[in-house]
Amino acid sequence: MGRKCIEVRWHGRGGQGAVTAAMILSEAAYYEGYKGVTAAPFFGAERRGAPILATNRFGWRPIRTFSMVDNPDVVVVLDDTLLKVVNVTAGIRPDGLVLINSAKPLEALHLNADVNVAVTDATGCAKEAGLVVAGSVLFNTSILGGFARATGLISQENMEKALRNHFQGDAAEKNVLGARLAYDATVLLRECSLKCA
Repeated sequence: MGRKCIEVRWHGRGGQGAVTAAMILSEAAYYEGYKGVTAAPFFGAERRGAPILATNRFGWRPIRTFSMVDNPDVVVVLDDTLLKVVNVTAGIRPDGLVLINSAKPLEALHLNADVNVAVTDATGCAKEAGLVVAGSVLFNTSILGGFARATGLISQENMEKALRNHFQGDAAEKNVLGARLAYDATVLLRECSLKCA
């Protein structure tokens, strides 16, 4: 279904990089040719590990709305443990898509809404790509490959271009590899029908 703009809401935990991933997604959307592109973090009294939000909007025309996204077309969940503590589907549009970072199979993930679901093990893909620093797996960029595959709204090529612009040298190549692995590992309940008019 065509939209004036696509609205994305990110759910993660403090320190997982949801804000960085949202910014890179905006850059990839710009490379894709979208004229209106925004990324907005939500900062409250968060601390490392606490649930946090970030949002994106992108469309073919300039966007003049900068508020938080209340009715997302796409929800990205960086941590599947949030499914037990946050209503990630709150406000999602009926034809929306929820992309979840999880090693669990699609049928094991239960949501409280009848929406399209995609799953990718971005954490496992990031480990395989060598995105581990001081024992922490940096999977926020890997899930961008899952976003490209699950939605079809932004190409993997433009995701990689944005990643290479954000990171340099070996770090860029590891992030690109993680995103490619997540792209290939993404499983969908059904193909995404979202379009930007």
